[in-house]
Amino acid sequence: MIDINLVYKPLLVGSVLAILWVLEIMLPMFQFKKGRLKHDALNIMLGVLNALLAGFIFAGLLLTVTEWAAKAQFGLLNVWELNPCVNLLLGLLMFDCWQYCWHRLNHSVGFLWRFHAVHHSDASMDASTAVRFHMVEIIYSATIRLLVLPLLGLSLEHLIVYELILLPVILFHHSNIAVPALLDRYLRGFIVTPRMHWVHHSHIKEETDSNYSSLLSVWDRLFASYHLRADVQNIRFGLGDEFDQENDGSFMSMLQQPFKSSLYPPRIKN
Repeated sequence: MIDINLVYKPLLVGSVLAILWVLEIMLPMFQFKKGRLKHDALNIMLGVLNALLAGFIFAGLLLTVTEWAAKAQFGLLNVWELNPCVNLLLGLLMFDCWQYCWHRLNHSVGFLWRFHAVHHSDASMDASTAVRFHMVEIIYSATIRLLVLPLLGLSLEHLIVYELILLPVILFHHSNIAVPALLDRYLRGFIVTPRMHWVHHSHIKEETDSNYSSLLSVWDRLFASYHLRADVQNIRFGLGDEFDQENDGSFMSMLQQPFKSSLYPPRIKN
């Protein structure tokens, strides 16, 4: 299972990224001034670094804690005697709800926001933005998972199935593709779509603090954080003029960003 996670997940991400990259050329919603190749290369470089970090440090630990929970019959899904299909479906739903809660917490707690803001500081958002996260965020997020998975009773197989579904959706809803409004409307009845997630990457605080869902859009509706804009073409990505100008967008600046108190990312109120 670890081999599947380390081999097939990067192949899936790379394949979907390549398809979306072509579609972003053919059907872009936004026209960005910065060089696209450099922009995407920096984001992907950070994503590869994070994937290696998570894979080599946490893959074995995830297997250990999930196997222990199964043997000890610890965790909700290990206590409940359910049909395997129901068990899988319930596990995916519970973990997706956790993802919503964790994402929302990253916007609410100052320390967590400082690192999560590296993801939001991309003023030229496209599919590559989906893998742009600070390595410190990857480390503490993966560490929290070591507690959450056994508490829920999720197996490593549950996590792999969830990520194989989640990753293409995340890449899609970060993409700079002019998805027809009607199609986007139908899709976001079930999953998070570009027109929904673009709002989340707005430089306006009230919009950034909305649409936290990762896979299923239902959580934002359920927890009253769902927000749309009719004029999505006018959304401005990033964290505002002063921050975007001082943060030069280089690889080192992304790594250093959370540690520069003078660059503590503002969130402009509407």
